[in-house]
Amino acid sequence: MIKGPNLDDTIVALATAYGKGAIAVIRLSGTKAIEIVNSCFKGKDLSKVDSHTVHYGFLMDKESIVDEVMVSLFKAPKSYTTEDIIEVSCHGSTYLQDKIVQLFIKQGARMADRGEFTLRAFLNGRVDLSQAEAVGDLINAESEKAKQVALSQMRGGFSKQIKVLREKLIHFASMVELELDFGEEDVEFADRGALSALITELQTSIHGLLNSFKLGNVIKHGVPTVIVGRPNAGKSTLLNALLQEDRAIVSDIPGTTRDTIEEVLHLEGLSFRFIDTAGIRESEDVIESAGIERTREKIDQAHVVIYLFDASTLSKEDFEADLAKLKSYDKPYLVLANKTDISSPEWLSDQALLAISAKAAEGMDEIKSNLLQLMELNNIDNNAIIISNNRHFQSLSNSAQALQDVVNAIELSISGDLLALDIRRALHSLGEITGEITPDDLLGEIFSNFCI
Repeated sequence: MIKGPNLDDTIVALATAYGKGAIAVIRLSGTKAIEIVNSCFKGKDLSKVDSHTVHYGFLMDKESIVDEVMVSLFKAPKSYTTEDIIEVSCHGSTYLQDKIVQLFIKQGARMADRGEFTLRAFLNGRVDLSQAEAVGDLINAESEKAKQVALSQMRGGFSKQIKVLREKLIHFASMVELELDFGEEDVEFADRGALSALITELQTSIHGLLNSFKLGNVIKHGVPTVIVGRPNAGKSTLLNALLQEDRAIVSDIPGTTRDTIEEVLHLEGLSFRFIDTAGIRESEDVIESAGIERTREKIDQAHVVIYLFDASTLSKEDFEADLAKLKSYDKPYLVLANKTDISSPEWLSDQALLAISAKAAEGMDEIKSNLLQLMELNNIDNNAIIISNNRHFQSLSNSAQALQDVVNAIELSISGDLLALDIRRALHSLGEITGEITPDDLLGEIFSNFCI
């Protein structure tokens, strides 16, 4: 947990991922950043150069050359942290990275805490808390859609909407608070009808954001997609065909897959986390039964279910029984008839399904297209604000509940002091999102998840 960071310190840390590579970047931020690097840089005098410039030279440890480097300089306040920032691009040897960091520490820098560069950007007013969290989301983005959502939040669209909602509510809160100062005179400064109309407007906006969380969550973490079916239906073969590589064991022996296998496929900027499961059937084999139980758990957790069956062997009656079970989970699903290159019974023509051959990799494009349709990506407004952060969702939920309590209080003609309490709760929850209300332990939890 981050406790009272000393903003007077100049901090240093590796800005690129630790490990051997062509180059590495070491970043310093603080009032002495330029002085520290300048003291061991043989090249231009960094104290006399313009901001946002890059300079070639050598890092020196006394009389010894440490490395040949490029130094980028960003002067306050026009930098990420609003402080003086120096970024040193060096060769990517892990030995050199450690040696240069230690050289700067010896010159007076301090090793940065986790997320401290972004924490300083927040504390110095460069970004608000939701934008700071979006930096972490962007670093961890594993798909195009996840990147877009993180970038949108970094640009402040979500923050602006929250601030507008909060400012509108603050006006009425001040009117209600004013009434309390004139409690003995029985005056009403906050028009209850106008307040009710405002609450309805705020609730509509907040519920819209809350409704976006389901989509935002799967964009951020990927779409859990479970492949289910009877033993030997070809689930592992299908997974390999979709991934276009052999990642799952394929066998003619029923029950080969006794545990779940997870792989990721990126489609149209969205990550689908495919889960190949043990076949669903009654089994006396203890290990296989455990695998089947895990299959049921994965279906409960899934966002999309793919049901695959062997069209050459499964009867219509067994298919309808399986389909009934599938529908009982109340999740978007896709039905695939496998091995239709071997046999295609007439009853298949009456069913809403895709006929494929997993072994021959036929029908894979149709599967991918249908999965995207199930996600209804075409209905997403590219300019819409989508929330993907659990903390934001909880704060919005708390604010929505507080606003509903305000509505109930107005309808019951509750006294102004209790009404003011509910409005303060709503304002508090909204303020937590952007960091206008920020407990120290919350900062510690958020920024400790950043890389260092």
